[in-house]
Amino acid sequence: MKALVEVGLRVFALRYRFYDQQIGVVVGDDGVLVIDTRSSHRQADEILRDIRTITALPVSVVVNTHGHHDHAFGNRVFRPAPIWGHRRCAIMLTATGDRQRAEVAANSPGLADELASVEIDPPDQTIDDTATIDVGGRPVELRYLGRGHTDNDIVVRVPDAGVLFSGDLLENGAPPYFGDGYPIDWPATVEMLASMVDGAVVPGHGDVGDATFVAAQLADLRAIAGLAGQVHRGDLAIDDAIKRAPFPVGAAREPLERGLAQLRGELGEPAVVERGPSP
Repeated sequence: MKALVEVGLRVFALRYRFYDQQIGVVVGDDGVLVIDTRSSHRQADEILRDIRTITALPVSVVVNTHGHHDHAFGNRVFRPAPIWGHRRCAIMLTATGDRQRAEVAANSPGLADELASVEIDPPDQTIDDTATIDVGGRPVELRYLGRGHTDNDIVVRVPDAGVLFSGDLLENGAPPYFGDGYPIDWPATVEMLASMVDGAVVPGHGDVGDATFVAAQLADLRAIAGLAGQVHRGDLAIDDAIKRAPFPVGAAREPLERGLAQLRGELGEPAVVERGPSP
């Protein structure tokens, strides 16, 4: 673990060097909620050991913010606790879990043995829009705000502490991952997220932020969506769009190409295109 920070009353962010990832811990009167479970059973065991430095209470509930390996492959370690996630998170893990495992093992051979032993265990408590979980007398809100980093991202809000866990809808210190993303919808989703902020914002990766951080990332996401729209309309060449993007050149092509695919109707449901100002 890189750091443990109490971001709100009895609400903690456990930051791990691997992927510079943030894991959430909410302590109630008789149990603990864990937000995301990392990439393997060994890494999930590390979360449990680190929770013991905070409290002796058992983990009573788990939330997956979305269905990527680094947020859900440790799920089995936390059973029999119920695991919550979006309905499409469970579908994503069931449909793509083995492919994700193979891709990560190919890119990170040192993880291959750990990944081989992972038993993919999707959420068994699923939502479409909202849910409120009681964590030892504390309400914790789950909200699906729209497509963004995936089609199944949820945010976790602890209202009595003023803390919001964004999952990978936000990433601090590096460009977000767009490989399963919806760049045209993403800004509207983060705009809704911004309206919920009243304190600390814990991203999926990187430093804990606040409303200013959210606004800066929203501006970057709007820039990507706008540039993709210009390329799609034929007003701008993609190489010029890459140069104008708010991300380093090496990281700008993927979100623009993903945005173009979305605008061409290749990613399922139609894009949610933000309206510009009225003339």
